[in-house]
Amino acid sequence: MLETKKTIAILCGGGPAPGMNSVISAVTIEAIKNGWNVMGIYEGYSHLCNGEKNVVSLTIDMVSRIHLDGGSILGTARTNPTKSEAHLRNVVNTLIEMGVTHLVTIGGDDTAYSACKVSEYARRVLGIDLLVVHVPKTIDNDLPLPEGIPTFGFETARALGSQLVTNLMEDAKTTNRWYFAIAMGRTAGHLSLGIGKSSGATLTIIPEEFGDKTIRLQMLVDILVGSIIKRLAGKRNYGVAVIAEGLVEKIAVEDLKELDCTCFDEHGHIRYTELNFPELLKQAVVKNLADLGLKMTIVGKEIGYELRCASPNAFDIEYTRDLGFAAFEFLKNNGTDALITIQNNEIVPIPFEGILDMRTKKTQVRMVNVQSVQYRIAREYMIRLEKDDLYSQADLKKMALTINVDPDDFVKRFAYLLD
Repeated sequence: MLETKKTIAILCGGGPAPGMNSVISAVTIEAIKNGWNVMGIYEGYSHLCNGEKNVVSLTIDMVSRIHLDGGSILGTARTNPTKSEAHLRNVVNTLIEMGVTHLVTIGGDDTAYSACKVSEYARRVLGIDLLVVHVPKTIDNDLPLPEGIPTFGFETARALGSQLVTNLMEDAKTTNRWYFAIAMGRTAGHLSLGIGKSSGATLTIIPEEFGDKTIRLQMLVDILVGSIIKRLAGKRNYGVAVIAEGLVEKIAVEDLKELDCTCFDEHGHIRYTELNFPELLKQAVVKNLADLGLKMTIVGKEIGYELRCASPNAFDIEYTRDLGFAAFEFLKNNGTDALITIQNNEIVPIPFEGILDMRTKKTQVRMVNVQSVQYRIAREYMIRLEKDDLYSQADLKKMALTINVDPDDFVKRFAYLLD
């Protein structure tokens, strides 16, 4: 009896990241070489949730050179099939109707969680083994991989982001102004820290430095004001602050009530672009500086969308081709329900249950380790208020003189930042 030809489907979820096409290419080529059919599913789960078959049969000719291109030939979407059982049922039934036996999902934490639930639903409710593997993608670098192993797209995004911030720093120096560069990173500060450290930004502020605490907007403002004053005391009236957008979730809700809209996406996350975080910070810092008798030109700049569909750099091209190969090999060997990684030059699948937060039943988030040597070194090169500044009478007097206050009053204003 002839074995039914296997069919593998590929879909992309979440925001774009450099290297998505490379994964699609590698999976497709390996599957076809092994005699499998390959289907590309357009726009993530968005059509599957409605029982729609918006797909394309992929061939080697179609994908042989797409590893060099940014974006995704299949598009991507944030549609969340776990929001309702009806959507999960539609997704699974539609895949089965198309003859899909294996599924590769490419995405971040939400897409990984969705892949887990799709596989579980097929097995638990329909009694069908739909073998699933997830390839971790996000420029945020916040999926729960072992420390030191990046998610694909991060290295390209960091490199391009660093180039942009380097240009902003030169512009700031030339025009005597400050830039507040808000870098993408929904919860974690990996991308902000990577960009800030690589570009030599004046300072970088990430959520992890505040631990589990909720902070007031004024604290963030004072960190920035303190850095500006310290720079002015050193005869430099310019700088660039790289600020993680995830800090929005750290700020007390009452401090955000003045905003017109706090929109949320399907996964319950704030739509940061609706908050106009750069303008909020800029206005607050300008007002505080004015209250201290200082006038400074500040420009808010969001850095994120420019990075997501960039052509992948050599690291991400090689990395994603490896991941695509590894994902197919895992499925070929009857593996399922895992996130694929490469560790120490070995293919290492991480079972879905190993990346789920047992309390929230959602995918765990890898945060920046602020105890690491990498973070400690990053802080050493930042220009921001430190305890030594308040103990050094010479430095303290310079900063106090910059805003025409007594040194003791300067300490009273800013010492709380150093606790």
